[in-house]
Amino acid sequence: MCYTKIIMLFKEVLDQLNISAQCKKYNLSLWQCPQFLFLIMGIVIIVSALTAYNIGTRHIEDPLMVSLIVLVLVAVLFVLTFVITQGYERLAEANRMKSEFISVATHQLRSPLSNLRWVIELLMSEKSGQTKKEQTDYFGILKENINRMQDLISELLTVSRIEAAKLPVRKKDFSIKELIEDLISEYRPFIEASNVKISFNARGNLPQVFSDPLHLRLVIENLLDNAIRYIKDRGGVEIELFKKGKNICFSIKDTGVGIPEMDKKYIFRKFFRSRNVLKYQTQGAGLGLYISKAIIKRLGGKIFFKSKEGVGSTFWFTLPIKK
Repeated sequence: MCYTKIIMLFKEVLDQLNISAQCKKYNLSLWQCPQFLFLIMGIVIIVSALTAYNIGTRHIEDPLMVSLIVLVLVAVLFVLTFVITQGYERLAEANRMKSEFISVATHQLRSPLSNLRWVIELLMSEKSGQTKKEQTDYFGILKENINRMQDLISELLTVSRIEAAKLPVRKKDFSIKELIEDLISEYRPFIEASNVKISFNARGNLPQVFSDPLHLRLVIENLLDNAIRYIKDRGGVEIELFKKGKNICFSIKDTGVGIPEMDKKYIFRKFFRSRNVLKYQTQGAGLGLYISKAIIKRLGGKIFFKSKEGVGSTFWFTLPIKK
């Protein structure tokens, strides 16, 4: 029994020393991982101890006093390192559990919502018999709210996969120009209902790109939806697509409410919505731009923006053309 406990303890120590595995467990980068930070702090402590010893031997005659100073310094630094690392580890574990909870909860919510939507569509159809107009209107409201909940669930699942580094990327050659044209065509009713004028300019003979069309479609859809939604009392959206060096550049400019200067540094954070947008009470959970930035980064590109409150915003991203 004692031998077994020693082996288990030894394995536990080895697991703790496997920094790469620990970082993967918490879905953290190397410089955010508690075990790696502890290792760095250990190196700092050793260097500090050696430096203090060298200084002490030169300026303090009593070697016992030098040793005591070095030991006290090492002990204090080790205690501080342990406390800090433990705090990071608790935060990392809480973050991992939160991501797992979101993933499980959203998966569990999907099925009942899909079933509820199917029942409402059946009740609204002619197959259920004669339905009063007032009932049909209520069913329409229910269906709209179900669609909004399903969109939120899809976004939360995407965020969960991004944080767990499990977002699948399936790259292939395709035309971004055709993808944008399809999206504009799908959004045409929303564009007309919002009294927005939209223009799309694809400069020159653009090559195909090697990327993930589904993820890229989600990014462009988020940017297009935001551009239209945050325009008040008519306005315009200008979309441009052009080649720059070895990259394809996508740009979307709107004449919407813009982003306040103090909010710009938070614009790609999860669940963040600008304060001037909240007063319009537009739907959204503040996940679209976070997801868009994460996807573009995963596809090897970069995303930027510039904005002025009351004037409008421009978002653009670049993607490599070749593999």
